[in-house]
Amino acid sequence: MNNSPLVGRTVRLVPLSTDHAEALLPSASDPEVWQWMPRPRPESLLQMRALLSRMTADPSRRCFAVRRCDDDVVIGSTSLYDLDLAESRAEIGATWFDRSCWGGPYNAESKLLLFGHAFDDLRLARLALRTDNLNLRSQRALTGLGLVHEGTLRSHMRRQDGTRRDSLYYSLLADEWPTVRDKLRARVAAKRAR
Repeated sequence: MNNSPLVGRTVRLVPLSTDHAEALLPSASDPEVWQWMPRPRPESLLQMRALLSRMTADPSRRCFAVRRCDDDVVIGSTSLYDLDLAESRAEIGATWFDRSCWGGPYNAESKLLLFGHAFDDLRLARLALRTDNLNLRSQRALTGLGLVHEGTLRSHMRRQDGTRRDSLYYSLLADEWPTVRDKLRARVAAKRAR
């Protein structure tokens, strides 16, 4: 696995480790930030370390901490998971950001870097992202980037409150990447200009 950071103008994606637990706990333990996550919200440093340990131990994952470039503060996390190089595909998820970073360029540039890593470095043919059917903000963002809604897995998984969630699947193919890359670059530039 390549342990090099993925570097943009506003964020750097660095390989995730349990050393990031203390920096990530405030955002991960925020109920609003964690609302759409399908796993229990970590409420202590011990739980945060255990979550990060499980994530980084999975050989089919490439996990990153997101560091803001101007002050080197860890502001979130994102991952490639179910990475299958033989089939040339992966999913993106386990993405969250400190609420103070919502609406800025950080998530868009993180996607730009992670998509670029997947398509340009790993030469994947396909990326998938999934979201809760109730997460309208995520659905608008994915559609706005030009990802294709492929379908819905009904009653796909249990939410933390015990209700069943439908998961909406979106995908991006390698030949669609240049158009999405241009949209992401424009979005990052517009958000940086604010």
